[in-house]
Amino acid sequence: MIHNKQDGFPIDFLWGSASAAYQVEGAWNVDGKGPSVWDVFTKQPGTTFQGTTGDIAVDHYHRFREDAALMAEMGLKAYRFSVAWSRIYPAGRGEVNEKGLEFYDQLIDELIKHEIEPILTIYHWDVPQALMEEYGAWESRQIIDDYNTYCITLYKRFGDRVKYWVTLNEQNVFIGLGYRLGIHPPGVRDLKRMYEANHIANLANAKAIQSFRRYVPNGKIGPSFAYGPNYPFTCHPNDVLASENAEDLNNHWWLDMYCWGRYPRVSWKYLEERDLAPTVHEGDWDLLTYGRPDFIGINYYRSGTVEMNPLDGVQDAEMNTTGKKGTTADSGIPGLFKTRKNPHLETTNWDWEIDPEGLRIGLRRITNRYNLPILITENGLGEFDELEGGDVINDDYRIAFLQSHVGACQKALNDGVDLIGYCTWSFTDILSWLNGYQKRYGFVYVDRDELNEKELRRIKKKSFYWYKQVIENNGLTVKNVQTMS
Repeated sequence: MIHNKQDGFPIDFLWGSASAAYQVEGAWNVDGKGPSVWDVFTKQPGTTFQGTTGDIAVDHYHRFREDAALMAEMGLKAYRFSVAWSRIYPAGRGEVNEKGLEFYDQLIDELIKHEIEPILTIYHWDVPQALMEEYGAWESRQIIDDYNTYCITLYKRFGDRVKYWVTLNEQNVFIGLGYRLGIHPPGVRDLKRMYEANHIANLANAKAIQSFRRYVPNGKIGPSFAYGPNYPFTCHPNDVLASENAEDLNNHWWLDMYCWGRYPRVSWKYLEERDLAPTVHEGDWDLLTYGRPDFIGINYYRSGTVEMNPLDGVQDAEMNTTGKKGTTADSGIPGLFKTRKNPHLETTNWDWEIDPEGLRIGLRRITNRYNLPILITENGLGEFDELEGGDVINDDYRIAFLQSHVGACQKALNDGVDLIGYCTWSFTDILSWLNGYQKRYGFVYVDRDELNEKELRRIKKKSFYWYKQVIENNGLTVKNVQTMS
């Protein structure tokens, strides 16, 4: 679809950026915080790049006012952050830690002071370790009530100031990497347990949204999903079918449940035949109908290209967590699909396809299937950044990436997508989970590495000034397009 004229972004468009508690806060055992699964997992040898942890991260816990002032200087309209569950409930449930609530009170008030809309993510992967030890966290239905209690505590405390809420961030990732590939907590490789835990997470999400309607009636809530649209490698019908399989099992399996309260029929049958379908209790379907969100949060980084995979074909492969380009092998599910390198796309050093048009395609697919507003909750480029003399970071590659994706958002708006905001990942540099501190995403460089926290000095990158212009102009103009040249 080629438009003769491109309309601009809505006047109230949320130009934002994002982070997650474990990746930025540090202060892992300060002011009564209990350990999360990531506090424990990253201390196990061989789990992360060069043994990096979030014990200090970039010390946002102690520097949030400095960071908020930088956000205000940039002109951010929104900041998406997550709350650390074990900072509020050190044991996952039971006694509330008032010091934890006070920290997020201060962060929210600081954002509002700078006229920055707070977007609160309730859960970004860091389930309390106590719940993992007590009953296996997401593998027990006990977590539905414990998570709901935690959510209600946040609703009652922050609901007067926070309008936009995200329930579960990237459920498909923390469940898939935790229970399928075993490279995130709890480090399990068991498909049956994966689909059981995923169903329980769906129930917890629905119950949290049901409670939200009572406690924050004027707010907006939805989950955040890691979405990658799939393409067939060729126009051969077998490859088209493989693409349908990937789209159904990797995307519809989660999004259909969020929006419609049911699983896609084809994928359900496939799992049922292999005794992988989750156990459904009486009342589950009724509860799941309460989960329809106000918006869909989308974390978009890449598209995928697939072809048919024979029954004796390739299976899961190791991920590139080192930044050594070209080290990712093809992977897949025998009988369904396998990945292929898209010859039309460049990739990052972590072998992620760079595909702004894929964002537009994905936004249109979601709009046509679910007819809900969309908030882009993450989009960004992780790369090696070099600090040059005079505190200069020339990250033109990041500007080019973001510029092309902002352009795709504008095209999607013209296509008819109800897009309410765009949050980059991330504002400052962060701990990139398994990838350490070398994989940088931020507009603000944090001067630390895997082995030395140094002074954690904040330094504005070239992209900082580019995004500032985008926000000032409410979109792309000739001026900020030329900034990268």
